[in-house]
Amino acid sequence: MKQELLLFPCNGNAREAIDAVGEKWNVVGFIDDNVDLQKNGCAGLPVFDRSALEKFPNAFVLAVPGAPHSFHMRQEIIQSLSVDELRFATVVHPKASVGMQVKLGRNCLIQSGVVLTSNAEIHDHVVILPNTVVHHDSQIGAFSMLGSNVTIAGNSLIGKGCYIGSGSCIINGIAIGDHSLIGMGSVVIRSISPTSKVVGVPAKQL
Repeated sequence: MKQELLLFPCNGNAREAIDAVGEKWNVVGFIDDNVDLQKNGCAGLPVFDRSALEKFPNAFVLAVPGAPHSFHMRQEIIQSLSVDELRFATVVHPKASVGMQVKLGRNCLIQSGVVLTSNAEIHDHVVILPNTVVHHDSQIGAFSMLGSNVTIAGNSLIGKGCYIGSGSCIINGIAIGDHSLIGMGSVVIRSISPTSKVVGVPAKQL
């Protein structure tokens, strides 16, 4: 029997998650604070206000807010739902490859073509967009987002609340400090401190 799932908010990440749910989930609809969306729906599904969390008490929640301009607010936005951690779902696209020794946290979205290899650890509230590869023994910190076609080489550490832009490459053994932003297409060849903003080949501070 499929499990009910609510998506929050009605953004690009959540709409893309519909394609990732597979046979396990029945998407009930979206939760969003936008009144116009509540009236008109989104992607052919209803849009509810936050009372849906009580209206569908058995539904799990996938909360995937965030973009380059707002990634630093992801933790605050997700926690504003006041949802018990046990209600958060992790959704893995059927065409993602997740190694047997990989650890996946709660409220993660793993999109099509993503490859997670031996001993990689994905903490809670992480979004990984299509065709990204996280190699062996790397860790992705809670509330972080990885764009599409990102390569995280082995033994790398991505801190909490980071945004790694699409097409970026993090070489092996690198540590990215908490709440850092890596610009699209960057190649990071040395560790960076928390709250950094870097871009380029090789990546340099903005």
